[in-house]
Amino acid sequence: MSIIIKFFVAPNRDAAAAVVEGGPEGIFDSLTYGNFDAEEALIEWESIFTGQSFAQLADADVPEVVADPEDGEGPLVFLVSAALQDALASADDLRLAEVSQRWVQERAEDRDVFDPEISAGILKGLAELASRIDDRKDRLYCWTA
Repeated sequence: MSIIIKFFVAPNRDAAAAVVEGGPEGIFDSLTYGNFDAEEALIEWESIFTGQSFAQLADADVPEVVADPEDGEGPLVFLVSAALQDALASADDLRLAEVSQRWVQERAEDRDVFDPEISAGILKGLAELASRIDDRKDRLYCWTA
């Protein structure tokens, strides 16, 4: 479980990886959340949006690790897949609510309790951040510590 999670927009992998030690705040447009497994959430969200199974996405190494200087023992940077970035950017409020509800239900099946309002807020914030990406080279990343 990640204590601090920051989703951010960066122009490329090198720029995203450069913030692994201190995080993206103050350097890139970012959103801060906490107390959930960000890697697992990225896979689950993409699975819900695209219909691919969790196993298929995990086998495809989604999300891609961009920086992991401490071999999983410290801060990490993940690249949000293009499919999830596009799905978030194009989702309307109804679709975001549906994905949020399914995510909360899936987490409940694993005995994780998520507040539906917080879940919806996370996805809405990510959708807004993704929709502000206007340069095709910019991508959405996730930093965790």
